[in-house]
Amino acid sequence: MDTTDSTKDRYATIARIFLLLGLVYLFLVSISLMGAGLKALGLDFTQRVIASTSSAFVGLFIGILVTSIVQSSSTTTSIVVGLVGSGMMSLDQAIPIIMGANIGTSVTNILVSMGHLRVKPELERAFGAAVVHDIFNVFTVILILPLQFKFDILGKSANFMAQIFEKSGGLQFVSPLKLIVKPAVELLEGVLAGNAWFVIALSLVILFLSLRYIVKVMKSLVMTRITVFFNKVIFRSPLVGIFFGMLFTAVVQSSSVTTSLIVPLAGAGLVTLEQVFPFTLGANIGTTITALMASLVTQNPAAVAVAFAHLLFNIFGIIIFLPLKIIPITVAKKFAALAVKNRAYPILFILLVFLIIPLLLIQIMR
Repeated sequence: MDTTDSTKDRYATIARIFLLLGLVYLFLVSISLMGAGLKALGLDFTQRVIASTSSAFVGLFIGILVTSIVQSSSTTTSIVVGLVGSGMMSLDQAIPIIMGANIGTSVTNILVSMGHLRVKPELERAFGAAVVHDIFNVFTVILILPLQFKFDILGKSANFMAQIFEKSGGLQFVSPLKLIVKPAVELLEGVLAGNAWFVIALSLVILFLSLRYIVKVMKSLVMTRITVFFNKVIFRSPLVGIFFGMLFTAVVQSSSVTTSLIVPLAGAGLVTLEQVFPFTLGANIGTTITALMASLVTQNPAAVAVAFAHLLFNIFGIIIFLPLKIIPITVAKKFAALAVKNRAYPILFILLVFLIIPLLLIQIMR
């Protein structure tokens, strides 16, 4: 009898694992679908706005705005690389846009955390895990942007590294994740006749439904075993967390996917904010690798310099805030507590940080 029950439990666990993998696949499809819809909706707008950058400081908010719209710092960086390479934009103008792109790309994991609005403890953990990424990026910009204006630390460092790698050959790499989700995304886009608004709406429905059941299935599994695995392998130490965040993002070629995947884990209580923080730092490094490899293929020193500026910005931020991690983590916890008190705050945060403030400041400063 005991053997029969044990066998049933084993099969039930295996079934839950396959169900979880299916839900994660749907989750990844939803993020890719959302990006495709937003990109179709806003790519022309993005190109026009970036090309019309009037000053380096305005570029920061343009980087935030357009990356929030297309939900891809790689898209923003690619456009900037093209403009710099063609001589239409200087490296000095490009660097603040790259900084803004770092902030803008983190809107995806904030949207994912909204899937936990119904359960307050989950919302607090998920929103904290999502917003700590934004806080790191914003604080890094606050510290490095004045130094960039005064001493051009990123421009000089990036040009120096670009000269070293000028003769290097590039490496083309295809993300296995993109290959896996691409057929489903293309199928759904075809069913919706490529209508960007319908694509975005469907992506949000799939996102929230998959997220809801991911958390439920995770809770039904043996939580302690999964937590032990995370603690012993991926989040064993801050440096190991950075490594896995960088590795996973380099493989899937999307920091949005990497950081968004960690949000439901935090919401389910499988990982802590202290563990999430270094993982997101690694994701920031990993997302620069694709652009760096692509720029090396071009053999264009200006394009390579833009990619290195993006990489160095994140490295400088990690050097500053990894030892001072208590600062962004504490601020993230404060924001998470506010989100629980009033669940309108996460929505307000998205609108203010990624849309209203950038739009207002772009108009005022122009």
